[in-house]
Amino acid sequence: MASDDEINVLVLVLDVNPVWWGQQAQREPKFTLSTCLDALMVLANAHLVMSRTNKLAVIANLYQESHFLYPSKQWRSGEDISASTDGKYELLSATNDLFAEEIRKLMERKVSGTQTDTLLAVSLSRALCYIHRVSKDVQAGQEVKSRILVIKASEDSTLQYMNFMNVIFAAQKKNILIDACVLDSDSGLLQQACDITGGLYLRIPQKIALAQYLLWVFLPDADQRSQLLLPPPVHVDYRAACFCHRNLIEIGYVCSVCLSIFCNFSPICTTCETAFKMPLPQVAKTKKKKVKTTN
Repeated sequence: MASDDEINVLVLVLDVNPVWWGQQAQREPKFTLSTCLDALMVLANAHLVMSRTNKLAVIANLYQESHFLYPSKQWRSGEDISASTDGKYELLSATNDLFAEEIRKLMERKVSGTQTDTLLAVSLSRALCYIHRVSKDVQAGQEVKSRILVIKASEDSTLQYMNFMNVIFAAQKKNILIDACVLDSDSGLLQQACDITGGLYLRIPQKIALAQYLLWVFLPDADQRSQLLLPPPVHVDYRAACFCHRNLIEIGYVCSVCLSIFCNFSPICTTCETAFKMPLPQVAKTKKKKVKTTN
């Protein structure tokens, strides 16, 4: 249990891409977005009851936008929230109701497109901003421990590579852990984020047991994890995405000025427009043969 002098901030970033979840419902009818939300609520409630100073935020991540589920505008505006009448902790009851209400509003919107990838960098940036705001409001002598848990479902988007890496290094500078719970295919970007910030990366083998994995692996903070037997670390894919085609490459060309990465050589950097002078191959000089003269 954390002391009153310590504030533990947990930001949950949930991937709610409707295209991916629609395809998932067809593949595995037992594991839907509603099932994932139930498991997420269990983790959120467990985090809140561990200490009265714990802070929580939940961000829904789509392809086109990023939306705060909790604390929502209704919570921040100070509107009356119905108290629990069944003996439940009022904060937990309000949190569950706000989750359901915000998700319902979010799913009622018309989301255009058929993309199965998600722009995750936007949600991570908003998570960092929320943690920074909480850190500014703490009292003297209080310590803030912050971490971000990403529930990743859809595919990576290499279009966000540069923004994503900036977010990772900003989190590393502020000692903010980034954890990743991956539901589908592995994410190279999140592997790098967890390895750089000291977080945990886990691709769960059984989606139906999501709540158990969340409570076992991701509920304990960094200090408590050293005393637990957790899944072994995974091999990190440190391939970079080229700036020209957004493909992951192992060998490429790097601009010496702005450090942009390209898969093919270009005499002019398309990012900073620096022109490079390539050394021309040296042509071997032929020696002139001496002509012998006869008297």
